[in-house]
Amino acid sequence: MTATTPHVSTYHQQAADPAGSIRYAVTLPTFRRPEHLVKTLKTVLSQAPGAPFAVIVMENDADGMEGARAAKAFFEQHQVNALVVVAHDRGNCHAYNAGWAAALSSYPRLKALAVIDDDEIAAPSWLENLILIQNETGADLVGGPQLPDFEDRSRAAMKRHPVFTPHYDTNGPVPILYSSGNVLVGADVLRAMPQPFLDPAFNFTGGGDSDFYRRCKAKGFAFAWANDAWVMETIPARRTEESWVRARSLRTGALSAQLEHRARPGLAGRLRTVVRSLLLLAASPFRGFALWRRTGVPSAALFHFYVAVGRLMVEFGFINEQYRNPEKN
Repeated sequence: MTATTPHVSTYHQQAADPAGSIRYAVTLPTFRRPEHLVKTLKTVLSQAPGAPFAVIVMENDADGMEGARAAKAFFEQHQVNALVVVAHDRGNCHAYNAGWAAALSSYPRLKALAVIDDDEIAAPSWLENLILIQNETGADLVGGPQLPDFEDRSRAAMKRHPVFTPHYDTNGPVPILYSSGNVLVGADVLRAMPQPFLDPAFNFTGGGDSDFYRRCKAKGFAFAWANDAWVMETIPARRTEESWVRARSLRTGALSAQLEHRARPGLAGRLRTVVRSLLLLAASPFRGFALWRRTGVPSAALFHFYVAVGRLMVEFGFINEQYRNPEKN
């Protein structure tokens, strides 16, 4: 993992309950979305998980600080345990790491922390349902659906495209999770995992969460899905354009190959990944046609093709800035 010395500072802190009483924390990374951040915070503060909880906002724009200022102004109007930290080093992994480390150090009796992004709105019982499934299954990490809310209402059919579809749709244990945009992570997981939790090597490519889950699974931690713990993710019109969806699909393939390389280093592992990529490419026309028929979305027919191509682009060094993480801004 990449070794770093993160630069993190505290911008605001307030308490409504003693730190020792806090059992849960909601961490919320933000980057240049102050208006939507406040919308998200309103839905977070409406949660009732049955135990005191804190909210931690991680500002990742140390130059602009719009999110930090908006969060501070919001928190000062409410009785809530709140913390605003600034991750001065740019990158989503730095932001997550700053918030997760702050949660552990600030709240010594923490049981778990949840993550929601600053372009999302939480369901009324979002946190309660995440905790419920964790208690029922004994899972260490619990994910929930990120449902798309399209700004361009005419593109609503795109919710059936794999780029916008949740990986699971049933409560209970699952093999692994893929996204950090809606997840509950047990504090014992964080105490057991080395820091930085998310590898900064993935700061601008995405995939830091998937890599973290892969390492958690290797340590024996268990995963579950809470289908009722949904959040609504605001999808700008440009993110339903063909060019964005294509870039996202290629990146999905590229990251899957990169994670396989990490899991199976060496020549044998690389050959195995290449063979798998070629097989996926060969199967993509058939899988794509079936996906088109099932979803009714013509552009979905190319999803598996783009994923396979993205995997092969990694092998031959053709991944460039165009296919780095399409920022959620």
